[in-house]
Amino acid sequence: MEGFGDKKIIDLTLTLTNEMNGVSITEARNLAKDGWNASTLELYSHVGTHMDAPLHFEVNSQSIDEIPVARFISKAWVVDLSHIGPSGLITVADMAPIAATIQKGESVILQTGWSKKVGTKGYRDELPRISKELALWLGEKGVGLLGVEPPSVADVNNIDEVTEIHTILMKNDILIVEGLTNLDQLSKSQVTLIATPLKILRGDGAPARVLALE
Repeated sequence: MEGFGDKKIIDLTLTLTNEMNGVSITEARNLAKDGWNASTLELYSHVGTHMDAPLHFEVNSQSIDEIPVARFISKAWVVDLSHIGPSGLITVADMAPIAATIQKGESVILQTGWSKKVGTKGYRDELPRISKELALWLGEKGVGLLGVEPPSVADVNNIDEVTEIHTILMKNDILIVEGLTNLDQLSKSQVTLIATPLKILRGDGAPARVLALE
């Protein structure tokens, strides 16, 4: 968390490890034998902290490499949702702290504390979910990016729900970043968010490095 000018920088990115489903890191070269160290990485496109592209649900044909880079840096509002329990629905009422102030193009980060459950069954199977009414509200507000701690914005075990919520958000041109962490280190209600996915040709999504400046 070194400073950048008068800004504090917080890393909101999960560390990719071989213990994660969808990650394989193996040795490709080593210094003693080959003269340098190098690894071979095999990554599921939606592993860890990642960004979805509309192609993920074929809402439209836009792939991760086609998203304008200007959208990767934004002003973001942090909403404390630590009261939301397992499998809880996040509603428009929960947005009361920012409802009157958020502007079109700004981002929303939902702080649920869910990243503390990484590595447990509940992290994936009991995640807090974006309600349909909230997804529509975010679209009406013109939100540019939605960032959440769980690995998805909706119940991944309910194909109808996960499809509906992703589709509503993507039809409203909202970037989706899932798998955030360290949100408890944020002390401001508004930050500058930097979310940069790997540039993968025709990618349906990609792991991303996500930083907050406050």
